[in-house]
Amino acid sequence: MTDLFFNPLDEGYVANPFPHLAEMREHLPVQQTLAGPWAVFRNADVTRLLREPGLSVDPAMADGPETERDRMFLEIHNGELPPPSTSILDVDPPDHTRLRRLVSKAFTPRAIEALRPMIQDLVDQQLDIMAEQGTVDVVDHLAFPLPFDVITKMLGMPAGDTDSLRTWGEQLVRTLDPIVDEQTLRDAAIADVKMDEHITGVIEWKRENPGDDLLTALIDVEEDGDRLTTTELRDQVGLLFIAGHETTVNLIGTGIYELLRNPEQLALWRDDESVGPGAIDELLRYVTPVQFSRRISIAPIRFGDVEIPEKAFVLAGLASANRDPEFWGDDADSLDLTRSNASQHMSFGNGIHYCLGASLAKMEGQVAIHSFIKRFPNATEASEPHWNGRINLRGLEKLPLRLT
Repeated sequence: MTDLFFNPLDEGYVANPFPHLAEMREHLPVQQTLAGPWAVFRNADVTRLLREPGLSVDPAMADGPETERDRMFLEIHNGELPPPSTSILDVDPPDHTRLRRLVSKAFTPRAIEALRPMIQDLVDQQLDIMAEQGTVDVVDHLAFPLPFDVITKMLGMPAGDTDSLRTWGEQLVRTLDPIVDEQTLRDAAIADVKMDEHITGVIEWKRENPGDDLLTALIDVEEDGDRLTTTELRDQVGLLFIAGHETTVNLIGTGIYELLRNPEQLALWRDDESVGPGAIDELLRYVTPVQFSRRISIAPIRFGDVEIPEKAFVLAGLASANRDPEFWGDDADSLDLTRSNASQHMSFGNGIHYCLGASLAKMEGQVAIHSFIKRFPNATEASEPHWNGRINLRGLEKLPLRLT
């Protein structure tokens, strides 16, 4: 096994990474990857990494190739470094604690649940359009437009921004893979500037035109005189567009695909709506829309016999942890919508950086997928699906289905 290493560029990896991840768990559960960052693959180690209080998420705390990649990305911004991101994914306590507390005041479970009728209406509209066509690409017609429309309406963004925001978001998420070429970085840097300028303009517009929406709530949120600055508002809104959209696209598209490949599980949920909450957690475990998270070691950290040095990027193998038989049992690679502990999946991370939008993503996935399988119980693949080629935000780019 001396020539074994983590190789997400191997042919067929994106279509089915799980056999390779199983090899990593068994033979190299803690390793420094050829791309530079370290990685952990076992459920217990991933859990520890995400919960460890002495670790950072701030890229400035790291040394090595990943820092050089980020520096190159930033320097493309007119040749100078912009201020560091204030996104809650990129800051440590106490700044993270303050930002999350403020954002959480607007992003409450009650506010999210109030969106359910709107989400159901948007899903029903898309399903009506699909029914008229007979054979459709589910990603184009449902998985992609739904979360984008939800986050746009939820924030109260002005109409007419859709195409630009979609393009910028797609270019930015490509930088989340462990290996990225220079042209992709340059495209993303340009998109980053345009996205920042656009969102800043929308924030100023929204201050003059408040509404019953999340962006107005974020502008107004206050605790003991503390408010989000314009930069902080911009970075959280940008995060919602990028993380809140792309990951849910992958959940809906890949979730429907896996149910079609497991017809007995599809029938179970189709015929019993009460299965829904557990079903969406199991699909999240099984497909893992975000395959890796990351931390930076402030000091050396040891996993078994392996010591990871200080100031190193460490990838948490969420997808690997979600299929680890040491935690999930011998049927870890099986889809079981009645799995009793499915909610313990790692797809939203863990610890203080647990995804703030988890409840929204689960609601969108549950409404969209269940409505689809109820409306089109006899759907079949019209042709081969096409994967998006991304290592981290793995999902389907095309899923052509015959609906009747």
